Amino acid sequence: MSGPTPLTELIGPVVRDLAKRSGKDLTRWLDQVIRLNGCSEPIRLIGESLTVDTSTGELLTSYNTRAEPHGQLLVRCGNRRASRCPSCAEIYRRDTFHLIRAGLSGGSKGVPATVRTHPRVLATLTAPSFGAVHRGPDKNGRARVCHPRRHEPACFDRHPASDTRIGQPLDPGGYDYVGHVLWNAHAGDLWRRFTIYLRRHLAGAAGLSQAAFNRQVKVSFAKVAEYQARGVVHFHAVIRLDARTEDGTPLPPPEWATVQLLDGAIRSAAAAVRLTAPDLGQPTTDLVWGDQIDVKPIPPGELDDGDELTEQKVAGYIAKYATKAAETSGTLDRRIRSADLAWLRDQGATEHAAQLIRTAWTLGNPATHPDLLPLRLRQWAHMLGFRGHFSTRSRTYSTTLGALRQARIDYRQAQRGESAAGTGSTLVLAHWKFAGQGYTPGESALAASIRTHADSRGTPKEEQHRRSCWPGQRGDLSGEACR
Repeated sequence: MSGPTPLTELIGPVVRDLAKRSGKDLTRWLDQVIRLNGCSEPIRLIGESLTVDTSTGELLTSYNTRAEPHGQLLVRCGNRRASRCPSCAEIYRRDTFHLIRAGLSGGSKGVPATVRTHPRVLATLTAPSFGAVHRGPDKNGRARVCHPRRHEPACFDRHPASDTRIGQPLDPGGYDYVGHVLWNAHAGDLWRRFTIYLRRHLAGAAGLSQAAFNRQVKVSFAKVAEYQARGVVHFHAVIRLDARTEDGTPLPPPEWATVQLLDGAIRSAAAAVRLTAPDLGQPTTDLVWGDQIDVKPIPPGELDDGDELTEQKVAGYIAKYATKAAETSGTLDRRIRSADLAWLRDQGATEHAAQLIRTAWTLGNPATHPDLLPLRLRQWAHMLGFRGHFSTRSRTYSTTLGALRQARIDYRQAQRGESAAGTGSTLVLAHWKFAGQGYTPGESALAASIRTHADSRGTPKEEQHRRSCWPGQRGDLSGEACR
């Protein structure tokens, strides 16, 4: 095996390229790479920005990318997928953690501390079966017999967690691939209908009309979608009951609004949701939630008492899935083109995922299935048909991701003293154009070497935070690099 490439061999091509394309040396390029804090697919921008004092009209600062290496500014890509950019995905995960935790513990980010006393649960809604698949260890990590049946399909193996057969059909010929793709494509609508039914079932369980219930109680939630090994999504959601107020502040609901009331309504509402599937000859005629509905109360506090749920655990559990997508079930993390269909296995897709992708591509054919065009199955074939948002919340659950990002930008600007730059307010006039994404091959190798070197030395958390939130020099983008 050959050893690692010497750093000097990586620097040479990059320096020559920079000398050819810009008047800047390697130092400025390294400065940009360090500020990206490990972003593997940075966005390249060209343009300028001007900061003007609105009271006097004085030009305070100006910035133009012409002086940058390649004449471009590198900013973080902000991709939430850990498979595409681990660095940006980690920031997204931390933001999601704080968003979920704020809605559970309160006391910050505009959420009162009284939310800890509200009825709230962690609910998991799954898809039905489309055919038997190989099963791995149980929730406690214990190996179990896969499918001990007397008749086919059956499997008597005990699959370890690393077994690639987990999630693959026992009988691919009898698996309902069409129903699987259609369920994924309608999962967002199933969730929307569930939230509507949940309010109705809560009102019925409380003995109130829906109008009377809505005047007193509001249902708040935050959810993420997770792909199971078989390639179908299921949802984890924190669901909370609040009193309805004029300004939307989440206050304690009436005494009759209990965790038990919420638990029963979630189960009955999920069982009542039903969509008619398009008739394409598949066994699945109705799109419904699966029988495995898990509802666990979330007690107040963060003290870890064995396996009991805590606010900290729930926030970490949900945030973990916010950076993952369909690639965890053996598919690809990018859109599929027609030329890719014959090479899916060579690109890393499992046979099961490849068949789901081909099924979505076939169903997305406008000539043979024009009624399915609104599902955009070809555009979302790599997601196995699912095109919904992975992380969503109701308006009054807690803060927003945008507010968290803006807080980081404001914090860094305050540290740099920009808030005291003038006596009055300022106006930023900016004009940016997208110039591409990613590094050149030489830059990519050198940037990876820099990240490896930094990781080997160990970077203090304060320095990591500073780098991830550093908004650029001389007013460039006014904090967009903090995304």
